[in-house]
Amino acid sequence: MNITLQDGSVMIFPQSTTVLGVAKTLSDGLARNAIAGEVDGALVDLSYEIQGDAKVKIITLKDKEGLNIYRHTCSHVLAQAVKAIYPTCNLAIGPTIENGFYYDIDFKTPISQEDLKTIEEEMSKIIKANLPIERFELPRDKAIALMKKFNEPYKVQLIEDLPENSVISFYRQGDFTDLCRGPHLPSTGIIKAFKLTSLTGAYWRGDAKNKMLTRIYGTAFPKKAELDEYLQKVEEAKLRDHNKIGRDLEYFTTVDVIGQGLPVLLPKGAKTVQILQRFVEDEEYRRGYLLTKTPYFAKSDFYKISGHWDHYKEGMFVMGEEGKDKEVFALRPMTCPFQFQAYLNRPRSYKDLPMRLDETSTLFRNEDSGEMHGLIRVRQFTISEGHLACTPDQLEEEFKGCLDLAIYMLKAVGLDGDVSYRFSKWDENNKAKYLGSAEEWEKVQSVMRNILDDIGLDYSEADGEAAFYGPKLDIQIKNVFGKEDTLITIQIDFQLAKRFNMLYTDVDGEKKFPYVIHRTSIGCYERTLALVLEKYAGALPLWFAPEQVRVMDISEKSEEYCKEVYNKLLYAGLRPEKDLRSEKIGKKIRDAQLEKVPYMLVIGEAEAESGEVAVRQRGKGDIGKMKIDEFIALVKKQVEDRELW
Repeated sequence: MNITLQDGSVMIFPQSTTVLGVAKTLSDGLARNAIAGEVDGALVDLSYEIQGDAKVKIITLKDKEGLNIYRHTCSHVLAQAVKAIYPTCNLAIGPTIENGFYYDIDFKTPISQEDLKTIEEEMSKIIKANLPIERFELPRDKAIALMKKFNEPYKVQLIEDLPENSVISFYRQGDFTDLCRGPHLPSTGIIKAFKLTSLTGAYWRGDAKNKMLTRIYGTAFPKKAELDEYLQKVEEAKLRDHNKIGRDLEYFTTVDVIGQGLPVLLPKGAKTVQILQRFVEDEEYRRGYLLTKTPYFAKSDFYKISGHWDHYKEGMFVMGEEGKDKEVFALRPMTCPFQFQAYLNRPRSYKDLPMRLDETSTLFRNEDSGEMHGLIRVRQFTISEGHLACTPDQLEEEFKGCLDLAIYMLKAVGLDGDVSYRFSKWDENNKAKYLGSAEEWEKVQSVMRNILDDIGLDYSEADGEAAFYGPKLDIQIKNVFGKEDTLITIQIDFQLAKRFNMLYTDVDGEKKFPYVIHRTSIGCYERTLALVLEKYAGALPLWFAPEQVRVMDISEKSEEYCKEVYNKLLYAGLRPEKDLRSEKIGKKIRDAQLEKVPYMLVIGEAEAESGEVAVRQRGKGDIGKMKIDEFIALVKKQVEDRELW
């Protein structure tokens, strides 16, 4: 049989040669480092027998796929160790994630963070034993019988939910067997460095209606030095975590009796969001957007027209029950169908297009409790939402305008260098999730790809990430722990205008449906606040810092002048605070530094007499004395230039 190698060369091998056999033929060194293979694009074990002509790549730990396989095997070692220590527990799932892995487990008695050390010790024994890892397959009835024998009800459910034609495979290492599609390392002894990092609760299959399981997180690296470097970065990240910084600096808090995913923005957080909202709204107005203000909830009938009731109901907060003389309402998960009503308010012609509508929208999404994270993923949030109706000829220019606005906003807050771009497409194998025909989807995705290529944007593609009504460009960003989320999105919608009968009269007198672009300009304000708190470790740039200047007196003798300076700053449009406490000036300065205040004005009798202020700048210390008007001019110029220090 002909084997095409990664470099494009072709070699002849006997039929049924294993992936490891191919590696040995190429070089002894490659065979020693090989952990798996890729045959015609599918990842397989080293023991996999190749039955015909194929493209083959040997996978090592230098490959991303290799590291994922390494970590997935470590998750199986974790499961084996847990079963040895807690034989009555039930295993659920144990996938890899970015930078590590986890395993969801149903314990009969709760475990704590302190128990992870005992589990790690058992894992080390399994690794030291260098157990061979063997794959085998079973028909459905025998697979179910095996998992029932091992008392693994979650595995039984997973098997029962597999399609009828699925290959059901298992991996055995010592006396432990787990359901898994693989591939895995050849043996447990290959694992050199691992660490269990944390545990948390997680609902089975992410559904709050199901049982809460215990999720154990871990990570693994080929070398201990790499593990130590990663763990050090994690500790550094914890210090920049917005959950810690935001609470310590009093930007937000959460209250159990209010509910998970419903943060309370404290004065600093609320002020920062207000500053950003005003900035966005003013910039959008300059770019031709028309402001709307729409209801927070609507009848279910309304969402049935838009398609959200059929395609998004599980993510909505529904109020009331259907019945005689009763109406069911739901809080809005997005604003698009509401803003469409502004378009539909009167007949439209091509002269009305493009129509750019925007709104600072409060939205509500019933996120799974396991997904909640500080301000990054919440159930109530505010977003810079907009919808543009345009003709086919205007689509490219309007899309580019949306992207230009988004990049402008990212640069303003200093996040432009931290994002990546993802072209999110539909899943052609799951057509029921989407509105429209395959032909329509392929046409619109082709249009969007051409726009992105014409812009010269560096982007990746992702199947199955599109909105149910059209493809989108997702601007992605990672938090300090490496978890990726969408910050800004720009979507091309070719369906909802039809559902709402959003017609316009074209130049030829014909009635036509416009394209609709759904977009945000700075995304979710809560998520943006979280990300800038992490990026700047709480020291927000001067232009959008909630407090820009703190005025402090050395003694009561300069108190009146402090008040005068404070009022001048306030009426100059700056955001000052004053510290007139009966404390030593050293403590006042330290407190302001800990609270990351950009400027401190220290005022004593000498400054009061000369009409000056002694200026301290965050990160620089004492920068000298200035007349108050001179200082105001300096700060206003820095704000106007949106300096990012």
